[in-house]
Amino acid sequence: MNYDVLIIGSGPAGQHAAWQAARMGKRAAIIERKPNLGGAGLQTGTIPSKAMREVAYQLTRSGGMRQAFAPDGRSRHGLLADAVRRKEGVIAQQESVILQRLLRSGVALIPGEASFVDAHTLQVIDAAGNTRQISAQAIVIASGSRPRRPADIPFDKKTVLDSTSILNLRHLPDSLLVVGGGVIACEFVSIFAALGVRVCVVDSHAQLLAYLSEDVVDVLADSFLGMGVTFHMRERVAEIRSEGTGTVTRLESGKEIRTDAVLYAQGREPNSEGLQVFRAGISVKDGWIEVNQHFQTSVPHIFAVGDLIGRPALASTGMEQGRAAVLYAFGGGEHVTAENLPMAVYTIPEISYVGKTEKEVQQENIPYLIGRAYFKDSARGQIIGDAQGLLKLIVDTRNEKLLGVHIVGEQASELIHIGQLVMNLNGTVRDLVSNVFNYPTLAECYKLAALDCTHQLELRKNPQSAQENLRE
Repeated sequence: MNYDVLIIGSGPAGQHAAWQAARMGKRAAIIERKPNLGGAGLQTGTIPSKAMREVAYQLTRSGGMRQAFAPDGRSRHGLLADAVRRKEGVIAQQESVILQRLLRSGVALIPGEASFVDAHTLQVIDAAGNTRQISAQAIVIASGSRPRRPADIPFDKKTVLDSTSILNLRHLPDSLLVVGGGVIACEFVSIFAALGVRVCVVDSHAQLLAYLSEDVVDVLADSFLGMGVTFHMRERVAEIRSEGTGTVTRLESGKEIRTDAVLYAQGREPNSEGLQVFRAGISVKDGWIEVNQHFQTSVPHIFAVGDLIGRPALASTGMEQGRAAVLYAFGGGEHVTAENLPMAVYTIPEISYVGKTEKEVQQENIPYLIGRAYFKDSARGQIIGDAQGLLKLIVDTRNEKLLGVHIVGEQASELIHIGQLVMNLNGTVRDLVSNVFNYPTLAECYKLAALDCTHQLELRKNPQSAQENLRE
């Protein structure tokens, strides 16, 4: 074998698989078909959109937005240029960090398009058309995903865009229609609405981010309304066509919406079709590779990790999957990943959650109660002017353990880890009450929400005594 392990793809999952192999003293190589390292996570997805979001967020914090724009719109385009420059700067810096770390670890980098020859051998074709065959004891597939692009949508990278091509805009449209109400759609709604674009959203669900709690999403929807976003919920797109220098979107209800541009953001597709996985005997379902709890495919020494295996399709989980796969492949023991994985939506404001939603708890017939703390009731929330922020605890009334934590507001993606640790360490809501938080901080909202929970628990156990304590 040329290597102990070959990894297809240099995104977060592939990187962490390679680093784990290097730490175990294994000969590892990453095959990457793109000219740049980092995969969608760095080049076209996670990092670029968050870097652009930061410029838009700072604008909302400064109270700028539409009032600061010149009538001819020049300053608006300048803001987009600032966002693009920030995005490109972060990408370049992170790519350099990844490259240096891989080289220091002794991981080989092989440019080219990989496909299976057999269960231990890959064929790699580089940009010049040169072909070579490389073999390995174990293979990790981490080739990621791409935006879904239905054939009937006239993508042109100028006026009809997906989540990759929209990152390359150099001029802000005056108006943008976003098709979809999921994570990617909402993140771009935040960015462009904050930059002064008139944004409207078309989605088939009754609410944005349909799988989340209604009260949490309501805070985000109110923020969008405040930025001038309009909604066409429970609507489906019948046709998108280019007309003049803009677009016309016809809905199934018969409505027609004219905008300068359309962002189609409804799902992603696996990057598996060029891999010829059938030659290795790997089972695939609709392009998604099926794996077991160790991330093994139907061929035991071939693993698949990251977006390619479906939900949750997060950079953070992909990293852990990459490490776990390599540990298991080389007998390093089963890698135990925390049961409760945090999720974040980098909108304005941020949303983050861990554990179960209220709907899931109800479906499982678990007795529960809800504790809430509003950012505006904390000193830190008042200082920063976050009047809408909310931290919500879902608590099992049988054992007082946390079932879920849901946060919407500034720094939600950072705050969520406190709740995650309590859950993973089998703590209870009373652990949050007894903990001391810096003052003033947003983290103090955990204590406020926990106190709300414990008061309800005491009220259930001894209604008369709890009421007397409240009066005192």
